[in-house]
Amino acid sequence: MAIKEVFMNPTVKEVIFQIRFPNLFYIENKIGEIQTRIMEKFPKSALLFRRKLLFADVGPEGKIEEIPSVEGQGKKIWRFNSDNNFQLNILSDSLDITSSYHKTYNLGDGDKFRDIIKYVMDNFLAVVSLPIINRIGLRYVDECPVLEKTNSTFAKWYNTAFPLSRFSIDNAIEMSFNTTLKRSEYCIRYVESLAKHKNKEEYKLVLDYDGYAVNIKSSEYLKTTDELHDLISNEYENTIKEPVYEYMRHKKEE
Repeated sequence: MAIKEVFMNPTVKEVIFQIRFPNLFYIENKIGEIQTRIMEKFPKSALLFRRKLLFADVGPEGKIEEIPSVEGQGKKIWRFNSDNNFQLNILSDSLDITSSYHKTYNLGDGDKFRDIIKYVMDNFLAVVSLPIINRIGLRYVDECPVLEKTNSTFAKWYNTAFPLSRFSIDNAIEMSFNTTLKRSEYCIRYVESLAKHKNKEEYKLVLDYDGYAVNIKSSEYLKTTDELHDLISNEYENTIKEPVYEYMRHKKEE
């Protein structure tokens, strides 16, 4: 069962929703209309270019002039930002929404990520004719506390995939586990990694859940996203234990 509680200090640091679709050559002509529709919640905009990099070994006799040009092979990114840390990127073959403000998917008050997804997608689909979505993805990245780097404490906090009986976390500098699994008609990629905080001596446990579905009717995008969220939430529940819940229920100390 998906978590039904809104926490004061959630471990989630980033949530990303993405759809991929066939390359639409006309989408540039539709951006103005899309921008007008979403301007209330995404007032800041920018046009970016993503260029392809070319690495070439010309050898001792080669000439730089002989390297083929990649001019015109870059991608345009239309970026829109909200006032509360939601970012929307639209490309000719994809759309993604990133939240670094995430508190809840669909619980409580305030800006729920599900509402933002629905707001963007409904306006996008009203302008862009898209019967089938090639891929819908929902990704959660959590940074969880490691208050004491010992096997006993770690086992009290997490139902870890790490083989601690063989490789003790007491001595680990880094550790990671990665798997992709089929869950009914969906797939989920699960990554668990132990990492040291930048510029700090303390460690953190990074949990990275990436759920996705393929070849979805555009009319069913929200139902699919809801089910991906529940799938990820269940996997998160299977990973954390009661001390993590208590940690999230209290305001983070500065």
